[in-house]
Amino acid sequence: VEVRDLFFATPARLKFMKSARAESTAIGDVVKRIAVAFPGVRFSLSGSDRSMLELAACGTGPEARMRRIAQVMGEEFAANALEIDAEREGVRLTGYTSIPSYSRGNGLAQYVYVNGRPVRDKMLAGAIRGAYADTLPRDRHAVAALFIDIDPALVDVNVHPAKADVRFRDPGLVRGLVVGAIRQVLAGAGIRPSTGAAEAMMAAFRPGGTDGSAQPFPGHGPWQAGRPAAPFDPSTSPSRPLDRAGGFAERAQAAFDTVSAPSADARAAMAQASPEQMARPLGAARAQIHENYIVAQTGDSLVIVDQHAAHERLVYEALKQAIHARPLPSQMLLLPEIVDLPEEDADRLAAHAPMLARFGLGLERFGPGAVAVRETPAILGETDVPGLVRDLADELADNETADLLKERIDHIAATMACHGSVRSGRRLKAEEMDALLRQMEATPGSGTCNHGRPTYIELKLTDIEKLFARR
Repeated sequence: VEVRDLFFATPARLKFMKSARAESTAIGDVVKRIAVAFPGVRFSLSGSDRSMLELAACGTGPEARMRRIAQVMGEEFAANALEIDAEREGVRLTGYTSIPSYSRGNGLAQYVYVNGRPVRDKMLAGAIRGAYADTLPRDRHAVAALFIDIDPALVDVNVHPAKADVRFRDPGLVRGLVVGAIRQVLAGAGIRPSTGAAEAMMAAFRPGGTDGSAQPFPGHGPWQAGRPAAPFDPSTSPSRPLDRAGGFAERAQAAFDTVSAPSADARAAMAQASPEQMARPLGAARAQIHENYIVAQTGDSLVIVDQHAAHERLVYEALKQAIHARPLPSQMLLLPEIVDLPEEDADRLAAHAPMLARFGLGLERFGPGAVAVRETPAILGETDVPGLVRDLADELADNETADLLKERIDHIAATMACHGSVRSGRRLKAEEMDALLRQMEATPGSGTCNHGRPTYIELKLTDIEKLFARR
């Protein structure tokens, strides 16, 4: 396909164009999104007498798609991606999504396809955001390449002139499939840090960040070009240069005499590390520094754990499991709250009353165009009942789910977890640190706290050896 003189017949459209660089970037993005859908096709993009994109054909077969994704989205994403393959009521979802510790500052790296067509759908973008709700910070976005295969009769692709948006006959089904599938693979990913975490940690140690004011030896300033050398004074020159070295070893050793040996308790704790502990993903606890960070050792790496962030995730997951394992306790209102609504919203809420009751919200119809709320979730405390009910009605109209109420309850659980977890500044015993590591290994999503911050960083032994020029 060759495009020349695009606005020859419609010069008025030219005034709506952005800069040449912005338009070139947009064209490249369109080609990349098409290329991901067709890995067996070679793509070449050039403009302004230069090559902008060259993608070799990746062949056919199950691995061809991943090779093309690596070409377009980068090898780093391929190394930090989780494979998805799920199906619900005839709708199939395949593709790859990133682990929580690998994210971007915007949603441009989310490639979503419906029956092979690249789309930018707000509902699907919201589903991806919802799946990562308690694993990513608000200003971070997952990286994903998702492919939805659905009966063409169940989706309308003609709701946007550029066919960029679609409308599903049952959006709740598709949204539930996306959210459920992503959460399932995230829960099954276990302990897995981003491959870029070690590189970022290494960068913090590399020289180049200093301002030059540091002096390598006390009392010796940096050499300056053009500075005259001190004149030679024979009276200060030793007749035997090596005489002045006498006692150097003793003086050097004296500098270390003030460093105490590890206590007996510390030596005992370090000696207790078994090969089984060292073989675990987070290894054996070796020390606690600044009363907030646990230093652990595995067979081939060093692990640093933020004890507060890690325990916050553990408490949060335990609270969520307890909350959603049974109907939530509710609090009876002294007087029922009557909420006026459109007729269709009142009907929808009444139809979903049993589901809402599981979350502690008790309501019933109150004549035409109104509902009576008699109970609210106890965990929410005092809440804006009319606002909550109207927001739920809007969400049920879009998704046929009570995710909004669930998210509000999860938010309360997150706040409770933050205040109920191990605080920074608390000293932990060796067995407490090891117990925290074992719980992290058994808890889904423990690589980040419920605010999206990382709970630990792993530095491979090979990277440490490179840092000290041993490799």
